[in-house]
Amino acid sequence: MPQLRKLQSISDFDQFVSEHDSFVICKHSTTCPISAAGFSEYTKFADATSVPTAYLLVQEARTLSNHIAEHYNVRHESPQVIFIEKGRATWSAAHYDITNDALNTHVG
Repeated sequence: MPQLRKLQSISDFDQFVSEHDSFVICKHSTTCPISAAGFSEYTKFADATSVPTAYLLVQEARTLSNHIAEHYNVRHESPQVIFIEKGRATWSAAHYDITNDALNTHVG
């Protein structure tokens, strides 16, 4: 079972991408109750999936958060999960749409 990896910089992210063809990343805000709920759902998913998972804290990694939004052409939201398959964002969800059920349905 893969471990949920914290990413803090673009170089951390580039390393993670080089290791995985497909993965899920979560943008989490430490000051938002909606984000706390979404991150809780994400960690449940991460604990049970074989898909590589990572996260970033928006307050600590704003440059990385913006880089991901630009690189994958996905509007930045927080909280947000993005499923990347073979270099493309194929699904994303934000706010209360981040649920363990949604992740299990769309990631795989």
